Amino acid sequence: MGIGGFSTARLRSMQDVMAGYVECGDVPGIVSAVSRRGEAHVDAIGMKALGGRGPIGRDTIFRIASMTKPVTAAAAMILVEECKLRLDERVERLLPELADRKVLARLDAALDDTVPANRPITVRDLLTFSMGFGIVMAPPGTYPIQTAMSEALLGQGWTRPQTPPAPDEWIRRLGSLPLMHQPGEKWMYHTGSDVLGVLIARASAQPFETFLHERIFEPLGMKDTAFSVPRTKLDRLATSYWTDPDTGKLEIYDPVEGGEWSRPPAFPSGGGGLVSTIDDYLAFGQMMLNKGKNGSTRILSRASIEAMTADHLTPEQKAVSGLGPNFFDNHGWGFGVSIVTRRMDLAGSIGTFGWSGGLGTTWWTDPREELVGVLLTQRAWTSPVPPDVCRDFCTLAYQAIDD
Repeated sequence: MGIGGFSTARLRSMQDVMAGYVECGDVPGIVSAVSRRGEAHVDAIGMKALGGRGPIGRDTIFRIASMTKPVTAAAAMILVEECKLRLDERVERLLPELADRKVLARLDAALDDTVPANRPITVRDLLTFSMGFGIVMAPPGTYPIQTAMSEALLGQGWTRPQTPPAPDEWIRRLGSLPLMHQPGEKWMYHTGSDVLGVLIARASAQPFETFLHERIFEPLGMKDTAFSVPRTKLDRLATSYWTDPDTGKLEIYDPVEGGEWSRPPAFPSGGGGLVSTIDDYLAFGQMMLNKGKNGSTRILSRASIEAMTADHLTPEQKAVSGLGPNFFDNHGWGFGVSIVTRRMDLAGSIGTFGWSGGLGTTWWTDPREELVGVLLTQRAWTSPVPPDVCRDFCTLAYQAIDD
């Protein structure tokens, strides 16, 4: 038996399969980590870019996209514990731009075809993605509200940090649009986390990025996690790729020099703006596993972690399509994380929580197995369904357990 109750031979099998994805050209590089009972096994395979820029290493920086969402939720819960926010209070206390909401009569309605909101938006609505507004999982331009979101630069689609305006203008533009559903009615992805970032800044009376640095990143030793990469670290940033739908070949999504993450954004996106490394995010995942602590450092109370990782959605709220087939058949949603509610295969005990990033990353924490897994690649997903490399990594982590 190897580290953390893993089989050494089976960990080698995981490394071999991951290496196969690099060798066949599926991904340029991979950094993976599995940690059990506090003992971590980390592998780095491949290159930072196609054709060169040096080998990927344990300190390589990746764009983690929607793996930002759990961090944002944790930040909000710090302020809930300090009574600067309350879960069921109206967000309009600090975000007056979101007062007196109007709601589209139906999703395909014109923007002026609205009814009054039945109730105000709450902090809980933002955390559970039930505020009534989010990314529409349909081709661009299918509905008038999609076009309006795109024209207002509100983050509909792939993460582009340099596109949205600064937080006050961003929230003003959001407040100029109607909601898509009544508050609390449906689960809608993404936008709640971006609103939380603005709310956290106002509740803490400091920039969102400063709050994250002081209250989460610095205490956990997450020295490379931020909304941009300073010039002194750019050589450690992996080049980001996506797949050309016509040719199937990898094309550059975001370069290193002059790229979207090479300078601070006007709008630090709580939904998808962070970069991180394997050790940084492992520290966050370990804190979540340890009920709010990492070593002697406590970020959140046990009660807050338990609230974050409970399923808060009703069956009616889960009745939404677009996030992969049947996702909510065996998952729920807490505060910024998904939760496994029914075991469907060998990977993911009931109660396992985490989330993934569409630019090629995934994380989960399994309290029953005392297990944290983090996978970082620089190839974007091609659909809401996780790519094979992510699913195989999860399977291989569980098959390596040897007790």
